Amino acid sequence: MTEQACKLVNALTPGHEGTQAIEPPPRGQRAQVVHDLLARPDYDPQVDEASADGMVVLAESLRIVFEAAAGDDLDTAATTVNELLREMGSMPQLDRARGGGWALHFHGRDPGLVVGWGAGIAAGLALAIGSDLAGRLGVCQAEPCDRVFVDTSKNAGRRFCSTRCQSRVKAAAHRARQK
Repeated sequence: MTEQACKLVNALTPGHEGTQAIEPPPRGQRAQVVHDLLARPDYDPQVDEASADGMVVLAESLRIVFEAAAGDDLDTAATTVNELLREMGSMPQLDRARGGGWALHFHGRDPGLVVGWGAGIAAGLALAIGSDLAGRLGVCQAEPCDRVFVDTSKNAGRRFCSTRCQSRVKAAAHRARQK
């Protein structure tokens, strides 16, 4: 779920991707963007404009969590996640997993798109923040980029949202050393 959180934050909140300023998709285009972010071969979400607008609001809250966690402000991250857990009514449930067996999922207080996804994402972030994984939630350190990521590297040393940003920072540092 934290990967979905990253996708939502990066696509639906304003900021910079690399050096390019980005804005959330305008009304009228949000539903398609949200659909494309959530769709999988076995899942075709039904997204209307109201749900897409709700996902934008959710993404804004998720950005607060990532920025706070990346800045070692776990109090703010935890408080924001707790608010989301209450708002969404996150409840654990065992569901049949693809391919058999059972998997733990978190469902919201109602079956709507925003609450359903918000409940699962909030629970996933709560599990990360409540463990030693809080330091794995990051914001790109390549100025002016502010895209978020989850560090899945073995040594927990990821600092950039993409290899493009990493290369840009390394090239600038190399040029500075050459002067």
